[in-house]
Amino acid sequence: MQPILELKNVHSGYGSIKALKGVSLKVIPGEIVAIIGANGAGKSTTLMTICGIVSAEKGEIFYEGQRINKVSPEKLPTMGLCQVPEGRRIFPRLSVEENLILGAFYRNDKEGIAKDIQHAYDLFPILGERRRQEGGTLSGGEQQMLAIARALMTKPKLLLLDEPSLGLAPIIIQQIFDIIATINREEGTTILLVEQNANLALQAASRGYVVETGEITLEDKASALMENPKIREAYLGE
Repeated sequence: MQPILELKNVHSGYGSIKALKGVSLKVIPGEIVAIIGANGAGKSTTLMTICGIVSAEKGEIFYEGQRINKVSPEKLPTMGLCQVPEGRRIFPRLSVEENLILGAFYRNDKEGIAKDIQHAYDLFPILGERRRQEGGTLSGGEQQMLAIARALMTKPKLLLLDEPSLGLAPIIIQQIFDIIATINREEGTTILLVEQNANLALQAASRGYVVETGEITLEDKASALMENPKIREAYLGE
């Protein structure tokens, strides 16, 4: 099956700092793929390079077979590729519902938008209860739910999730990952997941990549990575 996303020898960075040094990976439609690694390894930079927020200095990025290196970031959601960034980055002074409406900025199907807002409330009932509340007054977990729900308003084929568990209580993290599994299983959304909590990420994913100092050092089925002694020692706290 043709990958929905493929990176070939991608290099990128920040000025003189070379963050990615030849990253190659594939994501097949319908998968959840995890990228794990230490802080500063290049996980988030990988997602930002895919989205064009950080420019690829070398290499190729393909989405649905189309090279997207030069596609501007704001056009990618219209193509079905959307990112939920680290730190959520919701609009704090807008209400929950206004945040969701902005997620559908590129759409003009009013009935479909209304239906998808209701679907977001079905997935995240707490957002329905808070629909008139300003985003900035929500808890961290509620803001993460809103960030994911806003991304779903673009009707993504491929959803990039950057550290969805960051700073959240364990019970909220489990709720978030249950929803991620539901989005993948019931809606068929393909997910590329960057996550500091390697154990959680590999439990959710079908395959995984390990990034160290800007390079992919290991690729395998998620279950195999969880049994790998080096991975267990380095990332799973054993």
